[in-house]
Amino acid sequence: MAQWCQLQLLDSKYLEQVDQLYDDSFPMDIRQYLSKWIESIDWDAVAYQDSLATVRFHELLSQLDEQHSRFALENNFLLQHNIRKIKRNLQDRFQEDPVCMAMIISRNLKEEMKILENGKRNEQGDEATASTMVVEKHRLNNKVRDMKELLLVADQNIKNLEYLQDDYDFKVNSFKNRESEMNGTTTKELEKEKMDLGRMCYELKAKRQDVVMKLTELLNITHVLLSELISAELPEWKQRQQTACIGGPPNACMDQLQSWFTAVAETVLHVRQQLMELQELQHKMTYDTDPISQLKEQHEPRALELLRTLLSNSLVVERQPCMPTHPQRPLVLRTGVQFTVKLRFLVNLPEFNYQLKVKALFDKDIGDKKGFRKFNILGTNIKVMNMEESNASLVAEFRHLQLKEQKVAGNKSIEGPLIVTEELHSLSFESEYQLPQSGVTIKLEALSLPVVVISNVSQLPSAWASILWYNMLSTETKSLKFFVSPPQAKWSQLSEVLSWQFSSATKRGLNQEQLNMLADKLLGASAQRNPDGLIPWSKFCKLSPTERGFPFWLWIEGILDVIRRHLLCYWNDGSIMGFISKEREKKLLSGKCPGTFLLRFSESSRDGAITFTWIEHDCHLNPVFHSVEPYTKKELSAVSLHDIIRNYRVMAAENIPEYPLRFLYPDIPKDKAFGKYYPKPSETPEPMDVDSQQSSGYMKTELISVSEVPPSKLQENMMPMSPDDFRVLEQIVSPGHIADVMGDFQESD
Repeated sequence: MAQWCQLQLLDSKYLEQVDQLYDDSFPMDIRQYLSKWIESIDWDAVAYQDSLATVRFHELLSQLDEQHSRFALENNFLLQHNIRKIKRNLQDRFQEDPVCMAMIISRNLKEEMKILENGKRNEQGDEATASTMVVEKHRLNNKVRDMKELLLVADQNIKNLEYLQDDYDFKVNSFKNRESEMNGTTTKELEKEKMDLGRMCYELKAKRQDVVMKLTELLNITHVLLSELISAELPEWKQRQQTACIGGPPNACMDQLQSWFTAVAETVLHVRQQLMELQELQHKMTYDTDPISQLKEQHEPRALELLRTLLSNSLVVERQPCMPTHPQRPLVLRTGVQFTVKLRFLVNLPEFNYQLKVKALFDKDIGDKKGFRKFNILGTNIKVMNMEESNASLVAEFRHLQLKEQKVAGNKSIEGPLIVTEELHSLSFESEYQLPQSGVTIKLEALSLPVVVISNVSQLPSAWASILWYNMLSTETKSLKFFVSPPQAKWSQLSEVLSWQFSSATKRGLNQEQLNMLADKLLGASAQRNPDGLIPWSKFCKLSPTERGFPFWLWIEGILDVIRRHLLCYWNDGSIMGFISKEREKKLLSGKCPGTFLLRFSESSRDGAITFTWIEHDCHLNPVFHSVEPYTKKELSAVSLHDIIRNYRVMAAENIPEYPLRFLYPDIPKDKAFGKYYPKPSETPEPMDVDSQQSSGYMKTELISVSEVPPSKLQENMMPMSPDDFRVLEQIVSPGHIADVMGDFQESD
């Protein structure tokens, strides 16, 4: 089966990774339409030959023309338009540089294969989990179906009972009229009618009993289903929402949850209507053991309680409080900055449209939080839920709320037991619904996940650390004093959350080797042997794990920021190894060809910095490692990383510049790894002529990175070689004769 077809059979979480590979530069439409042709080409070979790349580029354009013709035959105007637009964009982007297109396709095919292999490798474990979820979903769907079928049966039974009751009433009245006309005279015909009425009355009582039994069974099924929804499905959805808030897999299944809640609500409301209909029948005829009387006494309160329980749990926070300026940092709110929050009512019935008025309150139960800061909520804090704002669901979205801190006497903030970024606060929402024709009022309430309130953007990293720690370790939304005595986290928990921080902000999470380095940093050398090692909150966010003087999380946050600002493309394509200890770095580079280098993040920079280390060998083939001073945001703002690597040189003897960086680890030629980021010939600015220099008064300059180091013995005695040449040299020559052999090699050359 073709690779593209296999990918489409994977779970959605893997398809999301595939989706991230494609953008406007090379749209997924091309991959879809031309999948067989694309997979039939050796794009690695194409990427090395300009002439072959040009041929393949024009073949691709021809393939698109053929696809356009197919859409024309189908009279599909929209797809014709899309194909024309894609072709124009490809010509604009790759006409002068078809090699770049070949490199993009080659990279995407390799990444697809990694995703496919990972998906297949995890398929067995995922399959068991997915199978359980599917079985559970089918089981609940079956219960809902059984409930609806039983409701229809009960409906039909009540209608039959009404027909039988009307027929019985008519015959009783007819019998009484004829008996009155006979002046008390009894005939065989009247006796027969009386016997028929007796049998009919018996049948009527049996039918009533059957109707009551069916309604009892229906309420039992509804009660069990409602209990499962409230005790299992709703908490699981809320837990998935917590995970999604801190960068985990996107939350889903809310529409499914809504359909279940709505089905139960429809059933309970209909049962209450059926009870009213049975009461009308009771007014027409009743007797000492009438089951309808018992039904009214037992089942009417039960149906009301089911409805009360259902509705009081149906108001949920669909999207947690978040500042639009920081969409990847929900639950962190800044005073004076607007934030949004969205609610949904899971019972999606027309009778609730525009009937629920929701009010937002901040720190409603503040009485047990003495010493904590207090805030006023500003903006429109009352909304009416309606179905027009969000895909026919019953929602209320607050878009313009703000917080303002209350000041104590002397205009000083309240001093509490915790620092600002450890204080947890809550946003609650209240409403009520009055049941028609009953006078019963049901109070509704929803509570957001705890939020952290800051007054300055510089507090955001520490506040986000609090949000991560809380939602990783707690599911209790009311434990606002969590950080008075915060629990410790297992490394197995924290490592997953740390990886989410990267995968949610970029296209790549952290691999196991990167996580091992971070584990060593927090837990020491024994970390890999103890995945359940405990990490205290203070070590994660407050104290420095090393002598560097800044907390672990602030170091991670600085790296995330420098990736987002300056290194995103290199991180996404896997060029940056990133988290690796110096010992591991030397181990990986040892035995590699001279000029092999890798990129890692600096451990000494709080605000995020990147450096590279390369290997050389002396005349005895002993490794010599060189690392440059880390590049911070300041340097990366001036010169992009690919230009730094492309132009980096060292000044050796007699000021002769040398270019030591040749291969990105493990053995990728530098220009192949970073060539796609080099400016195109058309983008390279033309050199200024003498007249233009004189008119501007300035000479053209270029920023490059230069280091002054003594020339290595290898550079004096050896020519640049490929990784394959170096491996052969290692195998056939003993270290003691390397210098002599290389000298002979140069003379013969």
